[in-house]
Amino acid sequence: MNKAAIVEKVHVTLGGTKADAERAVDTMVGSIIDSLKGGQEVSIAGLGIFEAKMRSARTGRNPRTGESIQIPAMRVPKFRAAKALKDAVKQG
Repeated sequence: MNKAAIVEKVHVTLGGTKADAERAVDTMVGSIIDSLKGGQEVSIAGLGIFEAKMRSARTGRNPRTGESIQIPAMRVPKFRAAKALKDAVKQG
């Protein structure tokens, strides 16, 4: 499923125009991104928790040359699935 399929599902469920459904999806995704940028975590019941974590600096290798490179510390997005989501996927 991609963004267009989600927009279509929202459009079918809520009615209105497809443009309104796309704005709703964009607003939700934008809100999650803005919260993560601000250092907040986003918890959606039944789905999971989005959060930004610090990944420490480390040494890596350039796959082409085999040369060692230093990878700096950075904030990365993480997602922890809720138990309800894990159970739903497990049941198939």
